[in-house]
Amino acid sequence: MVRKLFGTDGIRGAANREPMTAETALRVAMAAGLQFRNGHQGSRVLIGKDTRLSGYMLEAALTAGFVSMGMDVILVGPMPTPAVGMLTRSMRCDLGVMLSASHNPFGDNGIKLFGPDGFKLTDAMERAIEAKMASNMTPKLASPADLGKARRLHDVHGRYNEFVKRSFPKGLTLSGLRIVVDCANGAAYDVAPELLWELGAEVIPLGVSPDGFNINSNCGSTVPETMCRSVKEYRADLGIALDGDADRVMIADETGTLIDGDQVMAVIADEWAERGELKGGGVVATVMSNLGLERHLNDKQLRMERTQVGDRYVVECMRKKGYNLGGEQSGHIILSDFTTTGDGLISALQVLAVVVRSGRQASEVCRVFEPVPQLLRNVRFQKGKPLSEKCVIDAIAEGEKELSGTGRLLIRKSGTEPLIRVMAEGEDEALVGAVVDKICGVIQTATAA
Repeated sequence: MVRKLFGTDGIRGAANREPMTAETALRVAMAAGLQFRNGHQGSRVLIGKDTRLSGYMLEAALTAGFVSMGMDVILVGPMPTPAVGMLTRSMRCDLGVMLSASHNPFGDNGIKLFGPDGFKLTDAMERAIEAKMASNMTPKLASPADLGKARRLHDVHGRYNEFVKRSFPKGLTLSGLRIVVDCANGAAYDVAPELLWELGAEVIPLGVSPDGFNINSNCGSTVPETMCRSVKEYRADLGIALDGDADRVMIADETGTLIDGDQVMAVIADEWAERGELKGGGVVATVMSNLGLERHLNDKQLRMERTQVGDRYVVECMRKKGYNLGGEQSGHIILSDFTTTGDGLISALQVLAVVVRSGRQASEVCRVFEPVPQLLRNVRFQKGKPLSEKCVIDAIAEGEKELSGTGRLLIRKSGTEPLIRVMAEGEDEALVGAVVDKICGVIQTATAA
């Protein structure tokens, strides 16, 4: 069975439009409840969310679905995605749910599911849930006496902060550092500034006034320019920009220069390898990661495994082959010694630990390798299958021929938005730009027809 609802990171779409309706959320909960309830009273599911207005609607629908299947529901309110993974495992829940569309604008939302081990569900498990959604679940509803209960848990912020702080090396402090943190008006608006302050930093918070509509709006990791400007304005030592659910991070050094996920992985890999803490002999990254990262790791006698785009595919490879560091150029960094999914705060703390130990400025620590010229452009489409059009296929083939031997081309459909992502990299920056321009133009023409 092919997945129809689930994409690269759960289910995602415009709120109150299929598949992000209360009705579909209800059926997702019923099917997931049927899949994960442990056969007796006491089955539990934990639900977190970010700060989108639609979270209220979807949270209520999910709660009703799980309760109808006899599962008890624990509501934790706005919390980062990695906190949901951690709490699902630590509270011995049978399932965890995060309501978030990550870096998307407020009008979208999504449903991410975690198993009892705190890891995101596999493709096979998502297919099983979709199959149950297509079936008649009415005969499996709980009896009136076996309905689940729902309660709200109020002390989760403190639990998560203590969990994150344990990832920061003992004996180190952020005292003396001025740090800008942009929380994207999202799930970490409360916990991130508090955490950094508890570790001793002088904190300049941005994006900490969510109103249901302003998540990721001109702030956060998708608009890091806001953070970069503030680093220079406040003469900060470092800047941190999270996305709406805080599972990804972008960093800026003291000059306001951006440090992407590839550089962050290189910083951590070098430090851990030197300290004998890097497992698997390398790093897991995706096909989007810069060739410069791969060359840098090879120079250090370290490997780089590539996976398809999606942090859960990175995690699957890490678990299968024994790596403890992986991630995406976009800032999803997975540190499996500490967490089961990307965690922007834990990743930032690992970089800060290197800065503190070295006694040097972030600009000296975080520019580890010289990236190969790379260009990524998104082309939005409304209908059809652009990558199946002959003119697009021919343009891609021609681009691959032009870059042959000097670079590479990667074209893919986004798993979370109606976008075609066109990425090229190579030694000749002008050629890379020309190839991307041509392919994007052909895709736009094909979709307009």
